Amino acid sequence: MRRRPNHLAGFGSLVWLFLVGLPLYVMIVATVQPQSDYAGNGPLSFPDHFTLRNYTSAFDSGFGQYFLNTLVVTVCVVGLVLLLVPPLAYAIVRSRSRITSQVFRLFLLGLAIPAQAVIVPMFYLISQAGLYDNLVGVILPTAAFCLPMSALILSGAMRDISPELFEAMAVDGATPRRMFFQLVLPLSRGGLSTIVVFSALQAWNGFLFPLVLTQSDSTKVITLGLYNFQTEHGINIPGLLAAVVLSMVPVLLVYLFARRALIQGLMGVGGK
Repeated sequence: MRRRPNHLAGFGSLVWLFLVGLPLYVMIVATVQPQSDYAGNGPLSFPDHFTLRNYTSAFDSGFGQYFLNTLVVTVCVVGLVLLLVPPLAYAIVRSRSRITSQVFRLFLLGLAIPAQAVIVPMFYLISQAGLYDNLVGVILPTAAFCLPMSALILSGAMRDISPELFEAMAVDGATPRRMFFQLVLPLSRGGLSTIVVFSALQAWNGFLFPLVLTQSDSTKVITLGLYNFQTEHGINIPGLLAAVVLSMVPVLLVYLFARRALIQGLMGVGGK
């Protein structure tokens, strides 16, 4: 039986494509035209002259250093999350202790505390520890605020692992450590991908902690470095958008390579 085409769904898809594609068109086209052409012709016009000067000027303004700092912060935050959260989630799922359950509930209170509410004591703590204007002082609180949500996501993924698999490995004489590395981690790759993307986005797009806890240009990240394109005389919009496009590339690559496992992790199937 031949199906009747769904014209309404097709029209909705075109509308959605337009809503998503128009901002991307405006952003990318602006980055390849001189500032004078952009100001004279408007954001929707096709460029009369193509140039890559906006990208080179972004690096001349220190974007390379900001990019490197952001990359260091992101890699370290993701590393800390992957180091701490899997053992924590494994203990939460496998332990029958009431203490573990209470600690997990207390741990999840971090989801209800916004970073803005603790930024003053955080500033004092980082300053007293001698980590002010240091990337370590940005990495630690950023990772700390990623832990509660990451633990919630990964423990949910681990709970989907069949108890019979644990029993089978226990019968074979497997230790909890062996179960963790040979059973739990492989079957939790969807949840692991989810927390990697989540923590990477939190670190890459972080603004509040770098703003309050850093000061010098040598420790600035991308979100703060974008201010360099704003002067007292105006904003270099093509140069600013070129920096935004460059800052989007790593996150896009992470998502493209991890999208399938990310979707599985969000659906709670644990990557099985």
